[in-house]
Amino acid sequence: MHRNKVDGQPVFVLHTYPYRETSLIVEVFSRDFGRVALLARGARRPRSPLRGLLMAFQPLELGWAGKGEVQTLMKAEWQGGQPLLTGKALFCGYYLNELLMHLLPREDAHERLFSVYAETLRRFAEVLKESDLRCFERAFLQELGYGLTLENDAKGVPVDVAGHYAYEIEHGPVRLQRPGSSALSVSGKTLIDLANEDFSDLRSLIEAKQLMRALIAHYTGGKNLETRKIFMELHEL
Repeated sequence: MHRNKVDGQPVFVLHTYPYRETSLIVEVFSRDFGRVALLARGARRPRSPLRGLLMAFQPLELGWAGKGEVQTLMKAEWQGGQPLLTGKALFCGYYLNELLMHLLPREDAHERLFSVYAETLRRFAEVLKESDLRCFERAFLQELGYGLTLENDAKGVPVDVAGHYAYEIEHGPVRLQRPGSSALSVSGKTLIDLANEDFSDLRSLIEAKQLMRALIAHYTGGKNLETRKIFMELHEL
């Protein structure tokens, strides 16, 4: 789709990388146009008004113009009001960005996902809860058309809270006679808790994490996410 001009578009920066001597390519997640690549001319010059503005996790309003895969950034305004992420919350923010970079197609609008992303960042800044990560992953997969079947099994039978299931990607939960041992094995209670976004039960939280990790590995083609690798290294330290 070719567009000539976009103005006043709410966005978050996902990733930036140098382009030539003084410019940047900026990957942004925009509310109405999805993931867009923009050329920020001169953004690396010492006196550029864009220096320090094109930061991840901060609400921005951008204008851009042009055609083709990389368009030209025309203006940028900081919208404020979002505390800076630090520590583990910062890593979790980078993990969200990495998911969006890997799986969100360019110029595919996801207005609901944009709202969920903004709300998740706000929650991260307040107090980091693992349950917020699981809720984002679930919403993310749903928005991309990989929604999870949680309340009924693959045969359409309601999930039994006391039952044990193997989660078959593209089909849903399949009832087991006894607990399984793979990352895709979950209790019925975990499936129902995940459907209700209720992670007060520690077992549900642990199993939901394993399930989400396996699903995301499947959809990213088994790519080793950089943020996950750093998490593991820090954990070992």
